[in-house]
Amino acid sequence: MDPLSDVLSLLRPRNYMSAGFDAGGDWSIQFPDQEQSIKCGAVVSGRCWLSVESVAEPVLLEAGDSFLLPSGRPFRLASDLALASVGAASVFASVREGGVVTHNGGGDCLLVSSRFALAGNYAGMLLGVLPPIVHLRKEADQAVLRWPVERMMQELREPQPGGFLVVQHLAHMVLVQALRMHMAEGPSGGVGWLFALGDRQMGAAITAMHGDPAHRWTLQALAELAGMSRSTFALRFKETVGKSPMEYLTRWRMLLAGDRLANSRDSISVIALAFGYESESAFSTAFKRVMGCSPRQYGRAGYLASLSSDVIDEGRPDQLEPVADGLAA
Repeated sequence: MDPLSDVLSLLRPRNYMSAGFDAGGDWSIQFPDQEQSIKCGAVVSGRCWLSVESVAEPVLLEAGDSFLLPSGRPFRLASDLALASVGAASVFASVREGGVVTHNGGGDCLLVSSRFALAGNYAGMLLGVLPPIVHLRKEADQAVLRWPVERMMQELREPQPGGFLVVQHLAHMVLVQALRMHMAEGPSGGVGWLFALGDRQMGAAITAMHGDPAHRWTLQALAELAGMSRSTFALRFKETVGKSPMEYLTRWRMLLAGDRLANSRDSISVIALAFGYESESAFSTAFKRVMGCSPRQYGRAGYLASLSSDVIDEGRPDQLEPVADGLAA
């Protein structure tokens, strides 16, 4: 798999709610703390304002625009931000199992949104490299997302056998496409593995490490893959990713090893060998340095909550649990 697919497979994003929202007239809805889930949505028609807690500038969402809210912070959607807000729970109580809710008669603004929980307890890998609001509004981006968004709205409006599974797959498609677009745009000065994938040379090195994490990669070998001198590659990788190539490789290996420890019956010695360590002791030392506990503790006690916050990128790798309130809650 490619690196983005690798990371998303490890995080196992689970869409536990998709819903449509058809609003009319004047309206303003306050959404509660999202428990660090990641929300993905698009405006099908009309326009509305989006305001996220602790973000100074609100965003005007227009027809065709898509957005990601990775921080889980409370937020507000409104036709006019000067209006008093009502709580989302009262508006969306009827769409716990999906569907389209109509507010104030509908007809002026139509949105579709999905919320994802990230399994594997490594949420900081993804959420830590994204800004509080990812606003996608380029015409090319809108064209790419138009079909899955419109198809999702059709499935929500006209439920059919198998519709739940179709909506799940469409929601994942929208999430991946939005991440691709954000990765390609790459905000100026953005640092992290996600932005590095958009760089041809850095992306080649990261892809190689993900493709064969057990390989005895050297700085020289990775620099050659990137078509750069060793010193230039090392500097560029650190500037782009935020970590040295060997630090990144070790952390990725340990994340994969942690997943194996938590979700398989493989012994520590087998897992160590699978990720390029000839001795269990060398593997255990590296694992404890990166993950904050020994492999045995991790596997035996499910030692997940205390993972280092900078395993891959800055952010809290807490396990995300579903919450019930709000648009595509």
